[in-house]
Amino acid sequence: MYVLGIETSCDETGIALYHATKGLISHQLYSQVGMHSEYGGVVPELASRDHIRKLTPLVKQTLNESHLSAHDIGGIAYTAGPGLMGALLVGACTAKSIAWAWGVPAIAVHHMEGHLLAPMLEDNPPQYPFVALLISGGHTLLVEVQGLGRYQLLGESLDDAAGEAFDKTAKMLGLGYPGGPRLAALAEQGQSRFTFPRPMTDRPGLDFSFSGLKTFTMNTLSATEKTDQDKADIALAFQQAVAETITIKCKRALQQTGLSRLVIAGGVSANQHIRHHLQVMANKINATLHYPRLEFCTDNGAMIAYAGCQRLLAGQQDELAIVTRARWPVDQLSRV
Repeated sequence: MYVLGIETSCDETGIALYHATKGLISHQLYSQVGMHSEYGGVVPELASRDHIRKLTPLVKQTLNESHLSAHDIGGIAYTAGPGLMGALLVGACTAKSIAWAWGVPAIAVHHMEGHLLAPMLEDNPPQYPFVALLISGGHTLLVEVQGLGRYQLLGESLDDAAGEAFDKTAKMLGLGYPGGPRLAALAEQGQSRFTFPRPMTDRPGLDFSFSGLKTFTMNTLSATEKTDQDKADIALAFQQAVAETITIKCKRALQQTGLSRLVIAGGVSANQHIRHHLQVMANKINATLHYPRLEFCTDNGAMIAYAGCQRLLAGQQDELAIVTRARWPVDQLSRV
């Protein structure tokens, strides 16, 4: 069975084809970063309009390059939330319309479940159960994963998500949008001059908080002459603080659950400094670390096609009504 995946939760239009036994067949991705960078962040209305322009041509391109037609497709998977409501509606309406026209089922996929399952697209996927760290611009979650749809939330950010903190700190440093990759690049030129706090690591629990770290960064920057080296040193200190905070929480989660597999996914999981810290920690406690290839860390259609395919194979059936959710806790997903 071929499943067409559609991702339009924010500022990237992702389309992919996944086969139940052959694996990933094809995927296309169009990023709106160039358009939104002019405004210093995502403009929801512009994002929705661009999805409308790009979605249908990308579907046609994906089918053509795969040498497949509508008759070969067994189901449509689309991101139903969480995300920008307008952007979600574009993908949902398109998916439901195509499914109706082609006479196949359409499956609503949780965006973070897509990220959580993205490492399953690799040659050496993790086996259930495992602990998942989902870090993106809008979410920072620790989840115990026992199987498809069997998720227990262990901890989450009480304020800014890790990716949001990266972007806001990058803006303070005058780095523009998207901030995360630019801050990471600047940090490579930094020297270990500042020591930033590791928030909420001096108390029990698995929740995160990055708002105070952002304020500490702002105060530190204000106390310098704001030279290029000052900014690089601050970028390094900030990145180290985030990486070590995340690593401490992940180690706690593995110890608390008794599990030995850790999955990291989401846009911020592409950060090499964070990956390095987590790998060192995993090696010390005899745990294994799994993550998707870089192109599947950010939003993409492949993860949605995979998640949708697994739910279709498990027998999930959705109603005809179009339902999208700007907010959607991952632990409220149905088991299959």
